[in-house]
Amino acid sequence: MGRAGILANSTMVCAPLMSRSVEQMVIDMQSAEAQGADAVEVRLDYINSFQPSQDLETIIRNKPLPVIIVYRPRWEGGQYEGDEHTRLEALRLAHELGADYIDVELKVASDLVREVKNKHQTGGKVIVSSYLSGATPSKEDLSHLVASMQATKADIIKVVSNANDITELDRIFHLLSHSEVPAVAYSLGERGLISQLLCPKFGGALVYGAMEGNSIPGLPTLDSLREAYKVENINSDTKVFGLVSKPVSHSKGPILHNPAFRHANFNGIYVPMFVDDLKEFFEVYASPDFAGYSVGFPYKEAVVQFCDEVHPLAKSIGAVNTIIRKPSDGKLIGYNTDCEGSIASIEDALKDQRYINGASLNSPLAGKQFVVVGAGGAGRAIAVGAKSRGARVIIFDIDLAPKDFMREIVLAKF
Repeated sequence: MGRAGILANSTMVCAPLMSRSVEQMVIDMQSAEAQGADAVEVRLDYINSFQPSQDLETIIRNKPLPVIIVYRPRWEGGQYEGDEHTRLEALRLAHELGADYIDVELKVASDLVREVKNKHQTGGKVIVSSYLSGATPSKEDLSHLVASMQATKADIIKVVSNANDITELDRIFHLLSHSEVPAVAYSLGERGLISQLLCPKFGGALVYGAMEGNSIPGLPTLDSLREAYKVENINSDTKVFGLVSKPVSHSKGPILHNPAFRHANFNGIYVPMFVDDLKEFFEVYASPDFAGYSVGFPYKEAVVQFCDEVHPLAKSIGAVNTIIRKPSDGKLIGYNTDCEGSIASIEDALKDQRYINGASLNSPLAGKQFVVVGAGGAGRAIAVGAKSRGARVIIFDIDLAPKDFMREIVLAKF
């Protein structure tokens, strides 16, 4: 079991900036520093009427923290549509003026990397990047891509994909942990979120975070990286827990569980996991590092079949909302905490209001009419708990015909 009293990792938190003017870019760099960024990525292709000589000097002269200069062309997913020679000259100038990093696409990297390193000994580093379309390639294909990127003599390599499924991110983590040079790798969108959050665990050089008021799909905020996740404390020994659900963006779990881990001095992280296929998910993330899960909508009933063992209460309910991986043999054990957690909270509230019923069950629910709206996994758990306390349970569900059989199963447990 890991402990949180560790040295901070070397992963930098970077804020991408896409301001439309140089003046706003300077303001945003200062704001990013105030919000906890270690570096900023300046997207020149978003600046209106960009003037390389004048604007680059302003940006670099006023940078409050390390800056990555990016001038992304349309053919690599960026905004720039002009002359390629002009674009590359701007990157050369940025390096010459003292940019900490310039980002160069793999397609044009070989000659440019060699040129700037030989011509300008400024100490600036070169990131060679590749943006992939479609599903994330296999580990073998990614290894070939990484080899070609490393052959350019890049100081850092960067690979960005569009994950169609959370299981593709395992290939990203493999890339990060096996690269021979510092690497940045992640997937875009909600399914790719954990590729940012777990980046420090697998040795990534940068994790990206959005500034307040500038939401970017698939990116955590700078505030959440620093406050909820404390990414500076994540390392290779960090145990991973998460919410398995679809969708997951609504979850408050990270702001509840991560502070609890830190309070207990436990080296763990709790993350949202947007899962499409339970079977494939559990097959891919079978490592002991993935130590446990909360289970949300719509999987509380379906996930039972993927547990190696199921607690008797969860089995009687027919739904699981908590899974723990046994360290000794890796087996997944399913539990249901919805039942007792919900019912105990309701009982406490009723007792506080002095609605105590003097029945032999010693529960304020005994003999009361208890209405459950919904017959899914959580509804089943609450119904079972209420009936066990002596309540008269009535279940309402919008899907009347399909759920008739479910209602009979639930009532049969009482």
